[in-house]
Amino acid sequence: MSKMEKVQLTPNGPCFSPLVQGYWRMDSWGMSPAERLSFLQSHMDLGITTVDHAHVYGNPSCETLFGEALKLAPAVRNQIEIVTKCGIELPNAAEGKVAHYLSDAKSIERSLDLSLARLGVEHVDVLLLHRPDLLMDADEVAEAFSRLKNAGKVLHFGVSNFLPSQFSLLQSRLDAPLVTNQVEINPINLSVTEDGSLDFLQQQRVIPMAWSCLGGGRIFGEDSESMLRLRQTLELVKEELSADSVDQVLYAWVMNLPTNPIPIIGSGKITRIASAIKSLDLSLTQEQWYRIWTASKGHGVA
Repeated sequence: MSKMEKVQLTPNGPCFSPLVQGYWRMDSWGMSPAERLSFLQSHMDLGITTVDHAHVYGNPSCETLFGEALKLAPAVRNQIEIVTKCGIELPNAAEGKVAHYLSDAKSIERSLDLSLARLGVEHVDVLLLHRPDLLMDADEVAEAFSRLKNAGKVLHFGVSNFLPSQFSLLQSRLDAPLVTNQVEINPINLSVTEDGSLDFLQQQRVIPMAWSCLGGGRIFGEDSESMLRLRQTLELVKEELSADSVDQVLYAWVMNLPTNPIPIIGSGKITRIASAIKSLDLSLTQEQWYRIWTASKGHGVA
């Protein structure tokens, strides 16, 4: 087992591995239950013990697929930290319904109960509201969170893709602190570095989880002028750091932020996960970090 030191998300909050394995594409990996279990155990052996799910991943099938694997070795549950999300209702074309957000107490509790049944577990370590609901009643969310915690179904709560004002509103109604905000962080989408989200989390001493650190593949597959410029810069920094891949540079760039974000890895290939772990040993200078930022923005600092 790797000796990677775990990270505490907030004072008195949960401890996660410094990288998280995401399972949002598990339905496309083509693995049998035994292969899924082997994959899980392999990244656990590398030191990645925290896994990221959501009620809607796989439309929705990923939690069920993970649960089938976990059923083969129930003792593994006590060696991992499970994160899942609620709050998105999938579209139902047959009934003429569109996808929408739901954050009322009944929907939150129903979603979590479904997730527990699919995963085959009695509780999750962290439950996140997946997206800000424009119709969210913070008092009702707090009521649902309290009932779930008192029932032992959820140990901690957090949010995903929330702005500072949305985070503060919900936190104002809760007895326990929200332990994370899972947000997109990569050199293409710099919004959380500009809208106050990371400043606010640093102020609150909350460590964010970072999704789409590789830009959803755009950095590697898009041939626009900006992506070509960014790729060229990343390749140069890769050589300067003696890194094995641009992926490693991107993860290191994210982790260089002062909020110490925890990247989520989405690959279903253990070799790529092992490669991503090497990013923990990379240290960018401030000039290198800003060189990548400059390549993305298309201009230097003012």
